[in-house]
Amino acid sequence: MSTATVEDGGKLASERGDEVFARFDRSVTARLWQFMRPHRAALAVVLLLVGLYTLVQVLIPVAVRHAVDGALGRSPYPFDLVLAGFAVLIVLNAAVTFLQEWLAARLAQTVIFNLRREMFAHLQRVSFSILDRTHVGRLMSRLQGDVNALQEFMETSVSALGDLFLLVGYVVLLLTLDVKLGALTLGVLPAMLLIRHLWLPRARRAFARAREASSSVNAALAENINGIRTVQESRREAVNFARFDVKARENLAAQTESSLVSQVMVPTVDLLTGLAMAIVVVVGGRAVLAGELDVGVIVAFIFCVQRCFDPVRTLTMQYTVMQRAMASGQRIFEVLEVPVTLDDKAGAHALEVGAGVPPSIVFEGVTFGYRTGQPVLHDLALRIDPYQTVALVGPTGSGKTSIASLIHRFYDVWDGSVTVGGQDVRDVTLDSLGRCVGMVLQEPFLFSGTVADNVRYGLHGATREQVVEACKAVHAHAFITALPDGYDTQLGQRGRNLSVGQRQLLSFARALLAAPKILILDEATANIDSFTELEIQRALNLVRKGRTTIIIAHRLATIRDADKIVVLNQGRIVEQGTHRELVGRGGMYAALHASGSASFDEVGGR
Repeated sequence: MSTATVEDGGKLASERGDEVFARFDRSVTARLWQFMRPHRAALAVVLLLVGLYTLVQVLIPVAVRHAVDGALGRSPYPFDLVLAGFAVLIVLNAAVTFLQEWLAARLAQTVIFNLRREMFAHLQRVSFSILDRTHVGRLMSRLQGDVNALQEFMETSVSALGDLFLLVGYVVLLLTLDVKLGALTLGVLPAMLLIRHLWLPRARRAFARAREASSSVNAALAENINGIRTVQESRREAVNFARFDVKARENLAAQTESSLVSQVMVPTVDLLTGLAMAIVVVVGGRAVLAGELDVGVIVAFIFCVQRCFDPVRTLTMQYTVMQRAMASGQRIFEVLEVPVTLDDKAGAHALEVGAGVPPSIVFEGVTFGYRTGQPVLHDLALRIDPYQTVALVGPTGSGKTSIASLIHRFYDVWDGSVTVGGQDVRDVTLDSLGRCVGMVLQEPFLFSGTVADNVRYGLHGATREQVVEACKAVHAHAFITALPDGYDTQLGQRGRNLSVGQRQLLSFARALLAAPKILILDEATANIDSFTELEIQRALNLVRKGRTTIIIAHRLATIRDADKIVVLNQGRIVEQGTHRELVGRGGMYAALHASGSASFDEVGGR
């Protein structure tokens, strides 16, 4: 399987219709075996039970034969002994069937559990540069639909293996009971194989279309649900519904065709089963009348024919499950193969920061961009000293947020270096760097859980007293205590049951509780009203003491008191200094100040 990369548009590189629906994929099974390997003992027990199940199933028709012959006085075994043996086989069949299905399901659930954990852990470490170009809906389709498809295959594959053994066992039994009649009865199998050969290409195409259509619908659902506020604000419900209706109808057509193709083999098998039964009744009946066969043999034949083609039907349907699982497995393992380009390098050490002293931050000749050949920062040189409050200002797209992301090492620079406390961020562990740098973003992200849990998110294990103290510092305590359950109030998805300002206050409290040496505020007050912003500014004046603070903002009101203001334009520093110094120079900053504009975007490029 090719190394997975993520393309624009949100598809992984090898997601290409029919190709992923190729035949049995050894690479997928090899990767799946890596998850199965620790459970080899459980797998061996399951396979042993499958063999025992097959043996019991084959012995039941033999017992039926001798029971019939015994009732007619033609069996070499005592009738009571045959009945006792038949009863033992029935009980043993029930017990083995239960144990086989239960242990197989438990094994499948355990493997899928480990696979889900592996996928989640991997996606927690995947670089932003990958996720920036990945469609969330398609990714969720892999995490949910594809994993479920693989789970279904694993849970049913043991039964399918048992059906395969059972088919072989019934074929051997039919030929053993009577070679001539057995050969005639099994003569329908070549016809079944021919029909299956003609059926497979169309089935493969139908399954591919169904999977792609389902993925497209899931992507559309995720996108529209995540953007429901924008949809309703723009009154786009009718337009979005019409677009979704097209995808839904395409999915309906694809799924209907897939179901039709899947079910066409069922009546085919039933028809051939009836033909085989007719052969047994006609040819076998004549042999019984002629005294060439015992009645018990014919009864056993009828029993075997009824049961012999059930595995054929099941295996045919299992092919559908297998094809879906091969495609799903390939897509799942492509996710696991997405390279983690940002990780601790060999020999990385913990960031060394002096006790009580925040580190300096230095950018030396940094060039960086999100797409090859399109740099956002150009040979940038910047120094931020300990305890300084530095504001980064400039038009949208000038590189402000990119600077913050490089400090936290969400991305690696193309050229140059970023050092924190004199240590290149690529040489220190990501955990130690993350503990040193705290960020408050323009759009706060709150998780499902209580208010207290969200505040202590950056400092797991923080006490209630510490949580309350941090909330009081950012003036969030008053609105929290007014909630129905105070700090124990359960938040909805992304904290939607709070106002934007309240969510932002909680994100401030979260950052303060983590007590980072470096605090980055990326447009953190952009969505807060003037009154709340005034309270935040008062809190920040206290919070900035003892740490290095970087403020990214468009509005002058939030950065007037900064120790240094860095003005960026098109990825380059065009001027820097204090508010008073920059106003006196008559540059871009002075133009903004003189115009009374609210944002640098209004004077960008002047």
